[in-house]
Amino acid sequence: MKTTLTASLLAVAGAAHAHITLDQPEAPAGSSYRAVFKVGHGCEGGSATKEIVITLPEGLRGAKPMPKPGWTLTTRQRPLKTPYDSHGKAVTEELAEVRWTANGEANQLPDAWYDEFILRASLPAEAGELAFAVRQVCTQGEWNWAELPTAANPRPRAPAVRLKVIPARAEAHAH
Repeated sequence: MKTTLTASLLAVAGAAHAHITLDQPEAPAGSSYRAVFKVGHGCEGGSATKEIVITLPEGLRGAKPMPKPGWTLTTRQRPLKTPYDSHGKAVTEELAEVRWTANGEANQLPDAWYDEFILRASLPAEAGELAFAVRQVCTQGEWNWAELPTAANPRPRAPAVRLKVIPARAEAHAH
């Protein structure tokens, strides 16, 4: 019981330390996934967020960002190491980066407010962990949420947003 309680407290402490998180931090391999990036504060000194830039990990397929009223959405592609076929069409590039930029001061996200930035993608067929680097640009300063835990630094100051891809469940056969 004590070990379980300690492990639970450490998991909560780790989650509380992250300042941009996913609404659903785990999902089955091979599934369609709606990534909801939760932004709970601005930068140092309480400055408002004016831009969110998400660098997508390799392995996602068909990623599509959701437009956000009051924000300009731009994307950047990268070539695939291994192209694939989707509905009879060769896919040779994948989404590498999504950028939402506030259309003026009135659309910026104040430090005291909360908002979400969303994209959808198909997850890899194999279980594992995916890390998203998120750059949060504010009216003064920025956060680069891209650090991964290491043995020397198990709790980075600006952790990357991580998604645990769990093994897909075997579907029950209907007879």
